[in-house]
Amino acid sequence: SVPFLVRLFPVLLTKFVYLNFLAFPFFVDLRRPELLLNNTISLYLATEPGVTVGIWHTVPGSRGAEARGKDQRWYEEALADAHPVIIYLHGNGGTR
Repeated sequence: SVPFLVRLFPVLLTKFVYLNFLAFPFFVDLRRPELLLNNTISLYLATEPGVTVGIWHTVPGSRGAEARGKDQRWYEEALADAHPVIIYLHGNGGTR
């Protein structure tokens, strides 16, 4: 019956293969990463008209003392300094 249901409702396949309707860890507000992760802030980038991508900017532990208590502007300026930036593309789960 599973192949028949997938044929009738192809959206079921994408939901159960990718499980993008689940947010893990459960009951955690990932819009406020600074509450869970040290030296991390949530930023949003406008990639093209009408499209905004949410990102987390995490500074390395070596700059942790410097980052403590700083605002969003400090993190944005830290992106422009001479330190390398590592981009991690996590997949299509709909969460960061």
